[in-house]
Amino acid sequence: MEPHQIVIALALAALVGGSLGLLGGGGSILTVPILTYVLGMEPREAIAASLFIVGATSAVSMIGHTRAGRVRWKTGALFGIAGMIGAFAGGILGGFVPGAVLMILFAAMMIITATAMIRGRKDRGTSTDESGHKRPILRILIDGLLVGAATGLVGAGGGFLIVPALNLLGGLPMAIAVGTSLLVIAMKSFAGLGGYLFSVQLNWPIVLAFTATAIAGSFAGVALAGRIPERSLRKGFGVFVLVIGVFVLAQEVVGSLSSYVPA
Repeated sequence: MEPHQIVIALALAALVGGSLGLLGGGGSILTVPILTYVLGMEPREAIAASLFIVGATSAVSMIGHTRAGRVRWKTGALFGIAGMIGAFAGGILGGFVPGAVLMILFAAMMIITATAMIRGRKDRGTSTDESGHKRPILRILIDGLLVGAATGLVGAGGGFLIVPALNLLGGLPMAIAVGTSLLVIAMKSFAGLGGYLFSVQLNWPIVLAFTATAIAGSFAGVALAGRIPERSLRKGFGVFVLVIGVFVLAQEVVGSLSSYVPA
């Protein structure tokens, strides 16, 4: 591993932290490619490392959102527990689905999610208030199970689906959905990491350096989260997800088609 690779990876780590702090998402989908293509980690090691990096960064970022009153603990805990159960079931199912199909499904979900975020949603009266006390528990659990199953199936993109689910389905304002999603992401990340550590050895000095840089970047993201108008934040988030979703879909479709072309 060359020194310049480490420098580039750490610079990108700050962007990962900023994305998590500002948007409540973008962690795994940015971290895994950086660890794989910049630092040369094997995919399983990169995924396990990203779980620690994203989980730790989300937990620290959540502190700033908590101080600003942007975390709904009951909603987040219920959603997180249900999401962990759904992710386990989705992970089992994903073991029987070809990788290319999973990535195409992942990209399709990102595009659908992005479209919903850009379009926004209509107000729903008291169900959308910021207190978070009137949202039915059953709805939260069902949303958590479904989103958990989806993220478990595709193996990434938790924040990209959690934030819209909390915002569009759970009725939380965007800034609060971002803060609360960090609780859910941390819960799911550390649960997933526990499973990976049985079979994967991590390069802890690199992982901890990446994590520290991401956490530093997350402070800037948290500071910006409370200053950007909700509508602009939601649409910006949607455009970001849409661009990445289209890119992933194009890559997978081209790769699938090329496999049928004779050499």
